[in-house]
Amino acid sequence: MNDERFSEAITAAARDGGIGTLGEKTLHAVLKYYIEPDPYFHEVGICGKVADIYNENGITEIQTRSLERLIKKLPPLLEKEKVTVVLPLPYRKWIAWIDPATGEIRGRRRSPKTGSIFDSLFELGKLKKFVRNENFSVKIMLIDMEEHRNLDGWGNGGKRGSSRNERFPLRLESETDLKRSEDYGVFLPESLSSTFTIKEYAKAARINYRRASAGVALLREAGIVTLCGKRGRENLLTFEK
Repeated sequence: MNDERFSEAITAAARDGGIGTLGEKTLHAVLKYYIEPDPYFHEVGICGKVADIYNENGITEIQTRSLERLIKKLPPLLEKEKVTVVLPLPYRKWIAWIDPATGEIRGRRRSPKTGSIFDSLFELGKLKKFVRNENFSVKIMLIDMEEHRNLDGWGNGGKRGSSRNERFPLRLESETDLKRSEDYGVFLPESLSSTFTIKEYAKAARINYRRASAGVALLREAGIVTLCGKRGRENLLTFEK
C-alpha cells in the first residue's frame, strides 16, 4: 500500500479527462492508474475481450459493480494469462446529495458504518468456481470515499430509492491479496468456533445471513471449511485452527 502513489493516481485520473461525466467513472479510473500508472497498458484487447490492464503481471479486471459480469469473461482470459480481479469497497464513506435539476450539492454526512473485507463475500461468492484456478487471484481494496447520490427517489426528500451518481476515492485504507485458495482463510473471524453454523459465522463476521451463506460456500470451495453434520436443521461446518 502506498498513500503517495494513490494520491498520484487520483491526480492522473483527473488529468485523463472524461471521468465523472459520461465517460469512465472516477473510482474505476483512479484504481486503474494506481495499479498501472502507464496508460499504454490500459484497455488492451486480448482473447476478443478488453482488459482494464494488461502488463507484465498479467490481466487486471477492476470491477466496481457486480462480479457476475465476469463469470463469462474470465474463462478464456484465465486460459491465457494470470488474472487479478480488483474489488474496491468503502471503508469510511461520506454521502452527498445532488439535486439532479441543478447539480447543486444538498448536504453531506458520514455513514456510521465502517467497512471490512467481509463485505466482499456476497460478490466473491459469484466467482467461487475460479478459486482453485492457479491463474486466478483477487485484490480487495478498502477505500475512504465520497458517494454522490441523486435526489431522484420517492420519499424522504427524494432519498429513498435514489440512484448513485458517482463515487470519489479519497484515501486507501488497506489491500488484501487472495492469490491461493488457502489465502481465503482470512475470512475466518478470530472469535469463530472451529465448529459452527452459518448463523454463528454471520454473527462472528458481523454480516447478514446472505453474505455469510455466500462466504461459507466460498470457504468450502477453497477447501478452508468442510461440512461435518447437522445441528437441528442447520448445517454444521468445521475448520482446523
